[in-house]
Amino acid sequence: MKKKEIYEGIIEKTTFPNKGIINIEGNKVSIKQAIAGRKVKFAVTKARKGKFEGRILETIEKADIENRQAPCIHFGPCGGCFYQTLSYENQLEVKKNHVIDLLDELKINYKFEGIKGSPSEWHYRNKMEFSFGDEYKDGPLALGLHKKGSFYDIVTTNNCLIVDNDYNKVLECVLNYFSERNITYYTKKDHVGYLRHLVVRRGVKTKELLINLVTSTQLDLDLSELINQLVNLDLDGKIAGVLHTFNDNVADTVQSDETRILYGQDYFYEELLGLKFKISPFSFFQTNSLGAEVLYSVVRDYVGETKDKVIFDLYSGTGTIAQMLAPVAKKVVGVEIVEEAVEAAKENARLNQLENCEFLAGDVLKVIDELVDKPEIIVLDPPREGIHPKALKKIIDFGVEQIVYVSCKPTSLVKDLEELIKSGYEVKKVVCVDMFPQTPHVETVVLIEKK
Repeated sequence: MKKKEIYEGIIEKTTFPNKGIINIEGNKVSIKQAIAGRKVKFAVTKARKGKFEGRILETIEKADIENRQAPCIHFGPCGGCFYQTLSYENQLEVKKNHVIDLLDELKINYKFEGIKGSPSEWHYRNKMEFSFGDEYKDGPLALGLHKKGSFYDIVTTNNCLIVDNDYNKVLECVLNYFSERNITYYTKKDHVGYLRHLVVRRGVKTKELLINLVTSTQLDLDLSELINQLVNLDLDGKIAGVLHTFNDNVADTVQSDETRILYGQDYFYEELLGLKFKISPFSFFQTNSLGAEVLYSVVRDYVGETKDKVIFDLYSGTGTIAQMLAPVAKKVVGVEIVEEAVEAAKENARLNQLENCEFLAGDVLKVIDELVDKPEIIVLDPPREGIHPKALKKIIDFGVEQIVYVSCKPTSLVKDLEELIKSGYEVKKVVCVDMFPQTPHVETVVLIEKK
């Protein structure tokens, strides 16, 4: 088997997130964007020391679990929502099995409590980051999501089904405004151009929208007519604010050198489990509000009895978990690296009249040494890459009886669980919560106790 050779085969098995295995002539070939049972034509992209990787060129036969037509008109060219051809029940089954397979590598006994689906399969996202670009070289201005397998090309997703239709109306308005004026987008190769991203956030419960246009500083435009068009759109929700963020960093990420308010305010509100949260443009908040209620209900259940106990909520974001637990705890201490999120968490605690919450800004690895309180329960909700090994050691050194770990990437979770198990902890219960229908991603909540 050599590089660039083309073969046909059936994807026998998939692992998280959606990596497949095909056996050809006794060789195992790893394939991305895979669904078990599909027969595909693929090209070998890597062949070194008995390890093979391939890229799918064509689907010859669909898998048995692909039992519906993709509902979204952007499916195919768009790089998102890979699982649309699977019924929602089949999506949940695939995700559940991916997590179980990873946990089985630990060779441990635990109670698996299944997977909880998202209350909404469609229109569930409360935040979307759209990119400006073109769908093909020198094509017309596009605004939407990345084309499948492409770093440069953008598909205009003006009928996206995982967001409320208000997002699509805002996207079309912004795209038409700049297309009519021939305003250029910022190129990733040459770093020349103006338009970079459009970030839209919307409260599912409050229906408040926050719109953030992200550009370079290479032009100085009067955007008053765009604001006028936006505020006069026929929306189901109400625009709370329109922002303009300037970003001259060469990295293709949404960053702020400066953010100005063009209309309204620079925040909106969302409600979860009877609590109110003020969300600012760059603070982390779970992207599926109704799914977050399911997730945090599980966390609250796993934490259990909190009366007269001190709880640490590490990687606390805008303090959602901390505030869910605070009403029945002695004290909750949240630690988060994003200062804006910490300020939002403090304000949210005041908003919800919670006086036993303390939020600290900084890296968990460093701040953990400065904490005066001694925790009896620790809740962990780290970023995708998991917990820094040195930080995890410090967490273990607290010696708490109970840890609840919330993970958005099961491969990182398993790596951290391995260290916790070595240090005298055992996994008691696991449940998955699907926050991202139509995609391979899944949240996992684990109850861990000291032996």
